[in-house]
Amino acid sequence: MKRPRIICHMHTLLNGKVDGIANITDVGMRAQKLYFDIMLGDNRFYTGHRGWLSGSGTSEAMMGGPREANFTAPAEPVPAGDFIADPEAEMFYFAVDSSGKLAWEQNSFEYFDVKAHIVELIPANVSEAFKAHLRSISVSYILAGEEKLDMAIAVEKIGRIFGMDELMLGGGPNLNWSMIRDGLCDELSLVLMPTADAENHTNSLFESNEKYSTPAPYEFDLKTAEPLEDGSVWLRYDVVGQISED
Repeated sequence: MKRPRIICHMHTLLNGKVDGIANITDVGMRAQKLYFDIMLGDNRFYTGHRGWLSGSGTSEAMMGGPREANFTAPAEPVPAGDFIADPEAEMFYFAVDSSGKLAWEQNSFEYFDVKAHIVELIPANVSEAFKAHLRSISVSYILAGEEKLDMAIAVEKIGRIFGMDELMLGGGPNLNWSMIRDGLCDELSLVLMPTADAENHTNSLFESNEKYSTPAPYEFDLKTAEPLEDGSVWLRYDVVGQISED
């Protein structure tokens, strides 16, 4: 089975940042609700998916910050292969975790009013203690790659296991860019919020990281531009690809 169509759906401040002090203002939260509604609302625009994909930094932020990852070695061998605890969940949150460090304490969370079951994306060589911990709290996991997480394998398995033709990608910036660079993102859906804060230490929409990706000029083809009710603008682009530097 081919991989799902992948849409990077994000919101940014006018200064191009995905986080910052303007995000948590009343204006910022109203814009984030519009962003949510496009992906997960009752009358959502994107309807072909059953979940979204985010990186470990985003997951830690949702936990309230990094947690100590002290996992107890299992008394018995962990069964081989993937572990899917709740295949019939209405919505899934796919957490990219290349080193097996996300210390979840429950197997789901609520984003606004949508409950999502957590599915870890991990390489096969993460510790047996970590896999046993996930099983003990019914957090699902998918193995993709042996020693290094292979996102091409991960998204193909998501499509096959959960029958998805579409998958949403929701950051962080290193993951967004590495997916672009690896040819694993087809569309950019961007809610440009009517806020700015000029902070210079916060994250942008796309950022390279020497462990995962390198900078390069990329072209995007504008599909639609739509003003939203609060002064936000919703932009949709097809990912064209790397621009030749000849």
